[in-house]
Amino acid sequence: MKNGAEEIVVIGLGYIGLPTAIMFANSGYRVMGYEIREEVVEKINSGKAHIVEPEIDELLTEAIKSGNLRATSNPEDIAGKDVYIICVQTPLKEDKTPDLSYLEKAVKTVAKAMKPGSLIVIESTVPPLTTVRMARLIEELTGFKAGEDFYMVHAPERVMPGRIFKELVYNSRIFGGITPESAEKAEKLYRAFVKGQTFKTSSTVSEVVKLMENTFRDVNIALANEFAFLAHQYGINVFEAIELANTHPRVKIHAPGIGVGGHCLPKDPHLLIWPAKEGFGLIKLAREINDSMPLFTKDLLFSALKELNVPPEDAVIAVLGLAYKGDSDDTRNSPALAFIEEVEGDVKEVRTYDPFVPGTSGSVEEAVENADAVVIATDHSEFKNIDWERLGKLMRTRILIDGRHVVENPPRGFLFKGVGRGEY
Repeated sequence: MKNGAEEIVVIGLGYIGLPTAIMFANSGYRVMGYEIREEVVEKINSGKAHIVEPEIDELLTEAIKSGNLRATSNPEDIAGKDVYIICVQTPLKEDKTPDLSYLEKAVKTVAKAMKPGSLIVIESTVPPLTTVRMARLIEELTGFKAGEDFYMVHAPERVMPGRIFKELVYNSRIFGGITPESAEKAEKLYRAFVKGQTFKTSSTVSEVVKLMENTFRDVNIALANEFAFLAHQYGINVFEAIELANTHPRVKIHAPGIGVGGHCLPKDPHLLIWPAKEGFGLIKLAREINDSMPLFTKDLLFSALKELNVPPEDAVIAVLGLAYKGDSDDTRNSPALAFIEEVEGDVKEVRTYDPFVPGTSGSVEEAVENADAVVIATDHSEFKNIDWERLGKLMRTRILIDGRHVVENPPRGFLFKGVGRGEY
């Protein structure tokens, strides 16, 4: 037994749940991963990860071989455990309000399985006051008293795909308990592998902190995108301007681009203001600006097609990258997908290539052959080393639209346009 907790259940084995389960298992805990997708359960138990992340295959193999980690879809397998860590999605509905159905289902599953004294940790990003609401739900379902018969904490994940395992260890963590003792129990548990600073607070403060962090980034990206709009009017390269502005000791401007994706930034500002009684203009406006960037990129593409007299209805477009960030397979809320949705009804064909995402063209050459335009939608490392002179020979029309500032110097022979690259 470690730190008074012998067995841990991690509910939801996605981009956060699986790495978290692996870390606890490789720290000596007995971990049961609960996942409703049977194919994911089978793959994990065979020692193979269903997500792309550096080090994950080796660390998963270690956890499985040690006997400390097993995945299941059977609720009976998770009964009577010491700790339940919930890592399920909390997406937005079409009207931009939070869909907490996955979380509520997970909490109800925990309520049936838990025992007196269990610690319940919500890592999912949630609107303010949600953890308190979930604690009350458990009280209603079990008759247990929160803070006495069970302990509940919001401990938000703070990691970036591509760096998850490093950041799980070295990033600071916040433990927001419904009671101080709840926060203390969670902090002690996570110290099994967390080497970064730890902070204890209330669950609602923890929820707000997580949402503030990503809202800060979203608002600053929106500002950078507005700077990009201005760069096109003034005929300058916004990236040069940003680099120079950032030499000021108190300035750190973010990078503009085709849009904001992932499971956090497009969602968290909406979660932050959803329970509030009053509306907030800046946060909403930033979301609108960032959501508009795929359409702005479409405008750049169609402007280039017009310049070279290529009718859009006859155009073949090759989109490089579907993931929302470089060197990842994560397509959640990807602006690349939003861009494709914007253009595919107006052009003859849209082809895609992403070295990390299955179901796309087998090679970049296959994607661009006889195409009229290439649109870079993800900053994969592979795209930074493309021989554009060679690829250009395969294309019917040489148009290059850079949505991620991957191409430093526009290649010869191409009509080049990039987000924020307004130089005339």
